Amino acid sequence: MAKPAQGAKYRGSIHDFPDFDPSQDAEALYTAMKGFGSDKEAILELITSRSNKQRQEICQSYKSLYGKDLIADLKYELTGKFERLIVGLMRPLAYCDAKEIKDAISGIGTDEKCLIEILASRTNEQIHQLVAAYKDAYERDLESDIIGDTSGHFQKMLIVLLQGTREEDDVVSEDLVQQDVQDLYEAGELKWGTDEAQFIYILGNRSKQHLRLVFDEYLKTTGKPIEASIRGELSGDFEKLMLAVVKCIRSTPEYFAERLFKAMKGLGTRDNTLIRIMVSRSELDMLDIREIFRTKYEKSLYSMIKGLGTRDNTLIRIMVSRSELDMLDIREIFRTKYEKSLYSMIKNDTSGEYKKALLKLCGGDDDAAGQFFPEAAQVAYQMWELSAVARVELKGTVRSAADFNPDADAKALRKAMKGLGTDEDTIIDIITHRSNAQRQQIRQTFKSHFGRDLMADLKSEISGDLARLILGLMMPPAHYDAKQLKKAMEGAGTDEKALIEILATRTNAEIRAINEAYKEDYHKSLEDALSSDTSGHFRRILISLATGNREEGGEDRDQAREDAQVAAEILEIADTPSGDKTSLETRFMTILCTRSYPHLRRVFQEFIKMTNYDVEHTIKKEMSGDVRDAFVAIGNGGTKGRDCGRWVLGQVPWKSMASAACQVVSTGELPDRVRKQLSLEKDQGDGGKRGGQYPVQLGFQSVKNKPLFFADKLYKSMKGAGTDEKTLTRIMISRSEIDLLNIRREFIEKYDKSLHQTIEGDTSGDFLKALLALCGGDD
Repeated sequence: MAKPAQGAKYRGSIHDFPDFDPSQDAEALYTAMKGFGSDKEAILELITSRSNKQRQEICQSYKSLYGKDLIADLKYELTGKFERLIVGLMRPLAYCDAKEIKDAISGIGTDEKCLIEILASRTNEQIHQLVAAYKDAYERDLESDIIGDTSGHFQKMLIVLLQGTREEDDVVSEDLVQQDVQDLYEAGELKWGTDEAQFIYILGNRSKQHLRLVFDEYLKTTGKPIEASIRGELSGDFEKLMLAVVKCIRSTPEYFAERLFKAMKGLGTRDNTLIRIMVSRSELDMLDIREIFRTKYEKSLYSMIKGLGTRDNTLIRIMVSRSELDMLDIREIFRTKYEKSLYSMIKNDTSGEYKKALLKLCGGDDDAAGQFFPEAAQVAYQMWELSAVARVELKGTVRSAADFNPDADAKALRKAMKGLGTDEDTIIDIITHRSNAQRQQIRQTFKSHFGRDLMADLKSEISGDLARLILGLMMPPAHYDAKQLKKAMEGAGTDEKALIEILATRTNAEIRAINEAYKEDYHKSLEDALSSDTSGHFRRILISLATGNREEGGEDRDQAREDAQVAAEILEIADTPSGDKTSLETRFMTILCTRSYPHLRRVFQEFIKMTNYDVEHTIKKEMSGDVRDAFVAIGNGGTKGRDCGRWVLGQVPWKSMASAACQVVSTGELPDRVRKQLSLEKDQGDGGKRGGQYPVQLGFQSVKNKPLFFADKLYKSMKGAGTDEKTLTRIMISRSEIDLLNIRREFIEKYDKSLHQTIEGDTSGDFLKALLALCGGDD
């Protein structure tokens, strides 16, 4: 079994088997493969229950007892993906990596993704062991083989990583950090062309501790994360390699969680990637990978593996219904589009012993009854602790225009709409590059000059999605929100999602302004409108939110424990219920709808401590419909003032905080860089108490926050067949001057694709132009 670093806790999912007897296990495997057929269940149960070190002893005993090579016998008896997985487990990790790299560079073409994954993620010691294993297994020099199969800057960086000479000092020089930031900036953003050698030298040799500080300072200095500069300055496989290195520097478990998710999402499963990661990380950091996977993708790694190959109803329905109609056409299009035959895809679907073995390596289901495994609960608890002092400045993408001239803008807009045809480009350019306050001045100036209503003229000249976007931008924010709420409640049916999105994410001041605007525009109170259009608990929640009376103070620890107990009782996981159901429901709604966000952060933390359960996941399991969606949105959508709880220190992405929390659990100590930055807490002027001046952690999940909440909604509005233009328009308008830049960063972090690119691929025409202008750039 791989040994953790001194002082660290073991984070693998596979442990040494107690009372281990290699001879007895060798006999059991021999019996399982003896005679006609083989007992695959016995093989997978035994091998996935032993550590790698124990498996090597079994191999030796097998050869001593039977004079045969165990791996050769397993290869003979097993087939397909199950064979690759079991044989991979039987090899020492270094030899397993060597085999993967040999396969990646053998034959026609190169599997660059495999090379990137292994060489970007391994420690110095693991690299040295890999080089030695490759030499031993294939009697060849790994460096020479990689040089022979790759080229350019991609090759150079691979060779640097292959040396296994990354600095490992914990002591970091602040002067050198600043120098590296400047060198990277001058090598990329400030240079015509790119000095790739500087990127290779710094990212390939500096210690992880050092580089994390470099990334933090780079963001402060340049205003953009290092990943954005890499995407802008580098390209191809070299760009992918450097991004993988950065991800592994920030958090190796998160890098693998992302790789696993991509291996299993969408059409088909990338089994080689799935097998390689499950084998190589099972005795290193699988518990951390599981926790980050569940946090980031809102489902457990176990449940995602279990769900592979189970879309049988859809498969059967299509195969039966189209078999005598157009199956040949479907096959042809399938092959053309996915570069793989429909036959092979069906044949290779994940199931049976292969899936069982993967689940064994995973080591547990973190979605079971909404419960964390113990280490994950500790990580979540520590992340709540760290979030109390996390700080980020919210930034919009639309700002007040410099040298603003409302008279000139009004005349330009009049000219754009006068005569035959309409100059949509001028309209888009002016309106998307002025702040809302400036747009109101333009409206007034337009009326003063021309005696006409600018909104009415725009409405008559443009139409469709563009009209809804431009007219929305021309309205004051409170009046725009009031109109969106009115539209959500008028006509047949109610748009509950729009009601939840707006009322659960606006500040007290914004809610009060919406109430005034609603009354002014529709001569009816918002509360009356909600009362007549909704019902039950959902109505009570919305009306409570619509009062805009959320507390704005700090946390009360004693009260937080009481509130956590109420949550545990209403969600039916408390040991001893202390009140009637109706009373508890009322108290639970009061807690979520009126408590301050710093206080709710403490409530959620106490909930984990008290129950070892994840409150958001439990709500999703125990509740349903609009009430569930509203509670989840409340947890994900709150802010205080201009601060937003995000896993950041300064402007560092949440992954750094997740990594720090994992280190607390593993070693009991914070990383030096985090401890240093957390010392800012002492300077807040309140004696170290957590009060109303502290930024807040948003949401039930340990990475949820308002920008991420909106990033998720934007992604879903453009995901799959068709586009939800209403949601897309509403969010782009309402967040453009508040936190759209933060939303962009969360979007690319989570989906590995920029918001700009997603909009570009899902909309068209003038609507696309206007949206991209609001987006403000491509990350």
